[in-house]
Amino acid sequence: MENTVIAAEVDPLKRAEDGGEVPSSAELKKKTCNGVLGFAKLTHWRTAVFFLSIFLCLAIVFAFSFIIPCPVRPQYLISWNRTFPEAASYDFLATEDTNRDKVNDILFVLRSSKGSQNNTCTGAGLPSPCVFFIAVDGTDGNALWECPLDPEFHWAQCGLEEDANRNWGCLVAHSDKLSAIDKYTGEVRWQQQQPPGLHGTAPVLSVPDLDRDMVKDLALVASDSTQTQLVFLSGKTGVLIGSKVVLNSTETANHLLHHSATGSQYVLLQTETGLYGLALYKIAAKAKPGTEVNLKMDKQWEKNASPTSGLIPIYESDSLRRVLRMGQGEGTPNLLLVTGKEVALLNGKTLQSLWKINSSSVLREPSFGHFNKDGILDVVVEEDEGDYEKRVVILDGKSGGVLWEVLFLATPNSPIPASIHTTNYFSIFVFWGKKDFNATSVPGISDRHIYMLHPLYSKVLLESPRSLDHILTFKATLLERGRHAAYILLTGPVTQEAQGTVVLSKRKLKQDVPNSEVCNVGDGAETIDVIKEAFNRLRFSD
Repeated sequence: MENTVIAAEVDPLKRAEDGGEVPSSAELKKKTCNGVLGFAKLTHWRTAVFFLSIFLCLAIVFAFSFIIPCPVRPQYLISWNRTFPEAASYDFLATEDTNRDKVNDILFVLRSSKGSQNNTCTGAGLPSPCVFFIAVDGTDGNALWECPLDPEFHWAQCGLEEDANRNWGCLVAHSDKLSAIDKYTGEVRWQQQQPPGLHGTAPVLSVPDLDRDMVKDLALVASDSTQTQLVFLSGKTGVLIGSKVVLNSTETANHLLHHSATGSQYVLLQTETGLYGLALYKIAAKAKPGTEVNLKMDKQWEKNASPTSGLIPIYESDSLRRVLRMGQGEGTPNLLLVTGKEVALLNGKTLQSLWKINSSSVLREPSFGHFNKDGILDVVVEEDEGDYEKRVVILDGKSGGVLWEVLFLATPNSPIPASIHTTNYFSIFVFWGKKDFNATSVPGISDRHIYMLHPLYSKVLLESPRSLDHILTFKATLLERGRHAAYILLTGPVTQEAQGTVVLSKRKLKQDVPNSEVCNVGDGAETIDVIKEAFNRLRFSD
């Protein structure tokens, strides 16, 4: 009876009348002890697994924190100079990341008997002096590589439309050759003779893969007093695709590739009678039938095409001077045109006029930047005012209205205006000239200064120290994505035939702010310290 009661207490659902054998008190105690011991062993295993997990987590954290190195940010020199004695250079400067450190480096061309890395023209089997295509590190100016080439230099172009299958980044026209150069190593990937009787001019046009070798191809345009011609070259080998095609029976001053709203590609030709377009589809079909299968024409554009030449009139003018694409990012850019009478903006999709202003004295190529925060690029124009004076005007990209203007002394050998975008949705503008002047004598290089304009403080300019050397080319840019705004200056002899000292220099844009002077161009109440602090607080954007 006692055993039955104990069994019932241990398992209330178990009844003696079930006929099962009722365990004794000793057996129950034994089973209970075994259960406790088993549970204790299981608890020890769980504890061991818990601490092992913590150890593994800590090991991983320490591995990533100390053993595996963190990415090292490039260390910049605030400014640097590279000097090349007994040399000459050209109006060419490009910025590309050539050593894969996510910082843009500088590419330029040197004419000398010896390069920057003790390579000689004679050692390369070339006549002396020869051409050196050189890349220097954007962080400190040290040479990364150099490529000796046959003289003479004609033009170079980097930054063609990206193609993952293309193993080169820059195309150089020199002597009677075209050389495709790997921007990472400086090696010549391919070199071809220019097509007979045709010496192409920049820009080179990047076109779809016409020869089906999985690499985008190239279009080269050449013009003389009698006609304008185009040839297609393989982007992989530089070999001619098909034959030459005559685009126009007159000389072309400039050319560019434009995409219509439907994605159709058109070669735009700037002639003495205006701007005309010709479908890439038609050109490819003439060069080599069958290569046009992946191209198309825009039906709206083709409605106005000439039945004989295929040319589409876009803007007719007997004084067209410049045609520029105006836009950024994806989509079809608008077209900015400068004639002897006006500056006009055309819608890149519809070719309809967006705005037009009268201006008969534009000195040279306009530039772009954001003066206001409407997200539309504004236009910077330099106008000749006579008596060695020029007027710098910023036009509203949306309406063509004047947003800002100032009068400068038109100093010789001054680069065109430039700009760098900021995270505040406006740009910092850079001008060359002289603000406070007395135009009674011919201005010289000693009168040339560099100025910066902050759109939020548009009543003043920041004047930086002047440069007394002959400027070959100038570029204001970001050396790293969203960081390190700087300007690159290449100075040297006036002519390429002269031997002298070539200097390539980089200066951080904010470097000269503390020593700069503030020049008033209007009635502003801000103090000098407030203006300089505003420049120092700037953060830049692509």
